[in-house]
Amino acid sequence: MPDQDVRLQHLKVWLDEQLATVFAAQGWGPLPPATLTAASSDASFRRYFRWQGEGRSFVVMDAPPPQENCQPFVDIAHLLAKSGINVPKIYAQDLPRGFLLLNDLGNQTYLDVINDENADDLFRDALEALLAFQQLPMDAPLPSYDVALLRRELELFPEWYVKRELGVELDPVQQALWQRVSDLLIDSALAQPKVLVHRDYMLRNLMISEPNPGVLDFQDAVYGPVTYDVTCLFKDAFLSWPQARVQGWLEAYWQQAGERGIPVQANFDDFLRASDLMGVQRHLKVIGIFARICHRDGKPRYLADVPRFFAYIEAVLARRPELAELGELLASLRASGGASA
Repeated sequence: MPDQDVRLQHLKVWLDEQLATVFAAQGWGPLPPATLTAASSDASFRRYFRWQGEGRSFVVMDAPPPQENCQPFVDIAHLLAKSGINVPKIYAQDLPRGFLLLNDLGNQTYLDVINDENADDLFRDALEALLAFQQLPMDAPLPSYDVALLRRELELFPEWYVKRELGVELDPVQQALWQRVSDLLIDSALAQPKVLVHRDYMLRNLMISEPNPGVLDFQDAVYGPVTYDVTCLFKDAFLSWPQARVQGWLEAYWQQAGERGIPVQANFDDFLRASDLMGVQRHLKVIGIFARICHRDGKPRYLADVPRFFAYIEAVLARRPELAELGELLASLRASGGASA
C-alpha cells in the first residue's frame, strides 16, 4: 500500500537516527550494515520489523495514528517490567508518529513450538508470568472491564458475525434470547474478583525467550475478572487441547493463585463455572472481531478459526444448563442457514 510505503521510508530514517544514538550510548561503535525485515503483523493496524546487524537485533513497531495509540503500550510495559515480567524494553519512541524501538524477545512464539510433550513446561512458565501480572497492585490509571465494555464486546457478535457474515437480522424472539444471555454473561464477569487483565494472553503473544516467556500485545490491559487471562490461555484461537488436560492446568493455576493471595474463587467448581462463562463471553466477542476483520479490514483468513470458538461454546453449553438460551439462539441461527456452530 502506498501509504505504508511512505511510512516505511519515514520509519527507516527515524530508526537509523535512534539506533545511532543507542549504539553510541552503549559503546558499540558505528552502525553496522544491517537488514530490516518484516517480523509480523497482527489483526490490528500495527506492523513489526526486525533490524539485524553484526549479531545484534531489535524490533521496530509501526503503529499508525490515528488507528493505533502507542501510549498504553509504553505505560503498561513500564508497569509490567517492574514486576519482573519479560516485556520489550523500549529504547526509543516517537508517539505522535507511532514508532517504537524495542529489544528483540526472539522470533519463536509459543504457538510455533508448543506440542503435547512440551506443553506442561511451557504453560508452567506462562502461568508463572501470569501470576506475577495478577499480583501487581491495581493502582495504575487503567480502565475497568465494566458493563459498558463487556456489552460492547458482546455486541460484536450480532453486529458483525450474525448481520454481516451470516446476513441475518435477529428477530424479536432471538433478540430477547440474546439480551438475556448477554446479561447472564456480564453479571458473571462483574461478580468475579478483579485483577490486572492482559486481555489477549494467548500462545501467539508469548515468546520463547529468557526469562521465559516474553510477553507481548499487552497494550489493551484493564482491571477485570480474575479468570479472563487464564481462560484465554487455554482456549486459544489457533490451537485446542483436550478438556481433561485444560482442567488440570486450570486447577494448577487456581491452587497457585490462592497460595499467592490472588483473589480467585474459594471453591474450584465456582472458579470453573466462572471460567466457562468468561470464556463464552470472549468466544462470542472473538467471533465478532474475526468477522469484522474480514468485512471491514479485508482480512478473511481469521474466519477459518471461527468454528474452533463455536466448538468451545458448544462444549460449555453441554455442561452449563444455565446457558440453554444461548444454545437455543445458535440452533435458531443454524436453522436459518446461518451459524456454523
